[in-house]
Amino acid sequence: MERWRAEFHRLLQRPQALALGTRYFPHVSVLLFLLDAVATAGIIWRVPYTEIDWVAYMQEVEGALNGTLDYSQLRGDTGPLVYPAGFVYVYSLFYFLTGGGGKVAVAQVLFAGLYLLNLLLVTSIYSRVARSLRLPPYILLFLTCTAYRVHSIFVLRMFNDPVAMLLLHCSLLCLVRRLWLPTAALFSVAVSVKMNVLLYAPGLLVVFLLTHGWAGTLPLISLCALLQVALGAPFLLSSPVSYMRGAFDFGRQFLYQWTVNWRCLPEWLFLHRGFHTVLLACHIALLAAFIVLRWTRFDCYM
Repeated sequence: MERWRAEFHRLLQRPQALALGTRYFPHVSVLLFLLDAVATAGIIWRVPYTEIDWVAYMQEVEGALNGTLDYSQLRGDTGPLVYPAGFVYVYSLFYFLTGGGGKVAVAQVLFAGLYLLNLLLVTSIYSRVARSLRLPPYILLFLTCTAYRVHSIFVLRMFNDPVAMLLLHCSLLCLVRRLWLPTAALFSVAVSVKMNVLLYAPGLLVVFLLTHGWAGTLPLISLCALLQVALGAPFLLSSPVSYMRGAFDFGRQFLYQWTVNWRCLPEWLFLHRGFHTVLLACHIALLAAFIVLRWTRFDCYM
């Protein structure tokens, strides 16, 4: 501890070294973590909570807790339940911890804890690869104190994205440590909370193939699939069709009123199938480019 204090004192006299020196990633991580913890507490204290989905989440899991296992019958104020079984389990826990969702302040504190844990995971991942990728410590600033939208998603709106990303970052930390089975298992659990995590699947598949080949990758994929079946078992045994349609609806139409990134577009264009097709084509093209030009350069991430 004394050595760390002396090192911090010395580095504070040399801010350029602290910002640019790769070896100081842990020091900057600790400093920013403490600052961000204070900032997060300040946001909860000063910024009003925004009700968007929290009440609906509680209504959806309340139905499951009351014994309704048919996904088509699980609904909230914002519509039907559209997330896989992992979401139900996680938010059932929140339901009990917050008195049925009524203790919003308690929920915000819980999500603040999730935020700080997620921050630790992300900085651990970056610290693990910082030297090989020559990453300067100052990039951590953009992941912490300046990320107001991330704070908002965690502690002001309490969406399910934070839980899914926390599990995903656990998976990625296992990945950079080459713990293959935990990587696959945690990735699958993250998908069970929110399907958006599947966007990481192509990159993860490339890593598995480069490290294990098809023979070693198939068992890892099978583990992911088995976990999905196990987590969804109560709902699959009750009403398999409604569960698959509700939890894994890849054709679901998103509402313009909830978009943030595409608010610049007129509503008719946002809802047009042609726009969706163009986005998908661009995504596939970028994936192909990364696979050919970046991901297959084995040393760039391992």
